[in-house]
Amino acid sequence: MIYCRVSSKAQETEGHGLQSQETRCRQYAAAKGYAIAAVFPDIITGGGDFMQRPGLVALLSILDAQPNEDFVVIFDDLKRYARDTEFHLRLRREMEKRGAKRECLNFKFEDTPEGEFFETIMAAQGQLERKQNGRQVAQKMKARMENGYWIHNAPVGYRYEIIKGHGKVLVPHAPFDEIVREAFEGYASGRFQTQAEVKRFLEGFPDFPFNKRGLVRQQQVTRLLSNSVYTGHICSETYGISWLKGRHDALVSIDVFDKVQKRRAGTAKAPKRANIGDDFALRGIVTCGGCDVPLRSSLSKGRSRYYAYCLCQSKTCDDYGKSIARDQIEGEVGALLKELQPTQSLFAVACAMFRDLWNARAEQMKEIRKATKTQLRTLERQRDSIVTRLLETSDSAVISAYEEKLSGLAREQPRLRDQIANQSIPKDSFEEKLEPAPKFLASPWKIWESDSIDMRRLVLKLVFADRISYHRDKGDRTAETTLLFKALRGFLTPEVPFGAVEKTRTSTPVKEQRPQRCASTNSATTARLGLMAGS
Repeated sequence: MIYCRVSSKAQETEGHGLQSQETRCRQYAAAKGYAIAAVFPDIITGGGDFMQRPGLVALLSILDAQPNEDFVVIFDDLKRYARDTEFHLRLRREMEKRGAKRECLNFKFEDTPEGEFFETIMAAQGQLERKQNGRQVAQKMKARMENGYWIHNAPVGYRYEIIKGHGKVLVPHAPFDEIVREAFEGYASGRFQTQAEVKRFLEGFPDFPFNKRGLVRQQQVTRLLSNSVYTGHICSETYGISWLKGRHDALVSIDVFDKVQKRRAGTAKAPKRANIGDDFALRGIVTCGGCDVPLRSSLSKGRSRYYAYCLCQSKTCDDYGKSIARDQIEGEVGALLKELQPTQSLFAVACAMFRDLWNARAEQMKEIRKATKTQLRTLERQRDSIVTRLLETSDSAVISAYEEKLSGLAREQPRLRDQIANQSIPKDSFEEKLEPAPKFLASPWKIWESDSIDMRRLVLKLVFADRISYHRDKGDRTAETTLLFKALRGFLTPEVPFGAVEKTRTSTPVKEQRPQRCASTNSATTARLGLMAGS
C-alpha cells in the first residue's frame, strides 16, 4: 500500500504533489516486486493527530480488516509520515501492532535500539522544521499586515491584483463592490430592517457568491456586515493590529460601519417573512383602525385565481377576522399620495430652498473639516505623550492603562480621517446632484404605481413618518408625513393640520395659497420664495 500526503491544495499541483509522490512510490514497489493493493492520499498538514487524516484512517482500517495479510506501507519521505514527534511514535506503534512493515524511499527503518533512536531524532527534526516554518510564516504575515496589506482571502467585493512594488493588493471587484456598499448603507439607514432582509437582497443578484446549495447563508451576511476591512483598515486580534490604515480602497465609511454595528448589537427583530414577495407592499405599514395592530395579509384561492386580502388579527378587536380587499387599501393610499403632488410654483419654492440649504451645507462642511483636523492634531499629540510615558514606566497596571488608552486613540484616529474625507464638497453641480429628488417630489404617486415592490415600499418610508391607520368602514385616517412633506404641505394649505394628509371627500378644489414666511430661512431665501411663487 502507498501513502501520500501534501499540506495544501497548492502543493497538490506543484512538483512535490500527490501525483509525483505516487509515481516515485510505484517505481519503488515495482523494483521491489510488490503488488500495489491501494493508494491512500491526504491533503492535510503534517502536525497534529494522525487520526484526523482520512487517508491514513482508511489505511489503518484496511489493516484491521485483513489481519492475516502481510502489508508493506510505502511513503515517499519521512516528513510525509508525520511531522510531530509524539504522533510519529504513536503511529509507529499502531503500524507495528497491526503487523505492517514500513518502508520509505529516503529513510531506512531498522528494528534496533540505534535505529529507533535515529528515527526519533529525525521525527523531532521534522517537528522542529514545521514549527520554525510556521513561526517564520506568521512573522512575515504580521509584517505585511503592519504595512497595510490584507493577507487573507479577498472578501466579497474585493479581488487581489498584483501591483508592481506592492505584490498582491485588494482592489474593488465590480459589480460586487457596489452590491456590498448598498447592503451596508441599506442596513445602516433602516432600508433593510433585519439581516434577513440583507440576505434576501444579496440573493437577488444571480452572480453573487452562493454556497453549494445556491444560497447565501446567514453566517455569511454576519461576517460581511462585521468585517472592518470594508472601511479600508486592517484589524487583527491574532497579530494585535487595530484600525491600521490599509493600502486598499474603502467600500464604506467608518460612520456607516459604526451604524451597522450599533444596529446589529441592538434589540433583535423578527425576520422578514419569506412570502412577502410582490403581493403586499403595505404589509407591516397599515394598521387596524380599531386596535392599531398591523393588518395581516393573505391570499384566498378562488375558482380561477387567488384574491389578496388584509384582515385584523387581534381577537379583542371588533373587526377581528373581517377581511378588506388589498386593492381597496392600496387604492386609497395611492389617493393620499396623489394629494401630495405639489403645484409648479410650490415646486420652484422647494428647489429654491434646496439650493440655499446646499450652499449653507457647503460652508458648514468647510468648518467641520477645519475643526476635525484640529481634533486629529490634538489626538496625535496625546498619542505621542502617552507613548513617551509608557516607555518611562515599569508599573504593569500603569502600562495596561496606557495600552488601553492607545487602543482607543488608534480607533478614533481613522474615524476622524474618514470624517475629513467625507466632508469634501461634491464635485458635481447642484443641478446634477438634485436631479433625482425633483422626480420624487413632483409625483410620489407615479413611483407608487410602478411594478417594483421595493420602490413602492421605499416611497412609503420616504413619505409617511409612521404607520397608516385604516378602518374597515371609515377608510384611512390622518396619516403623519415626514418632515419634508410637512414643510411642503404647510406652504400649500396652512388650514390642514401641520404634517397631516387628510382624505378629501369633496371635489371642490383647494385654492392655492401663497408661501408663508418660514422662520428657518434667511431673508434672501424668503425674498426668493416670494418672487418665485408670484403675487
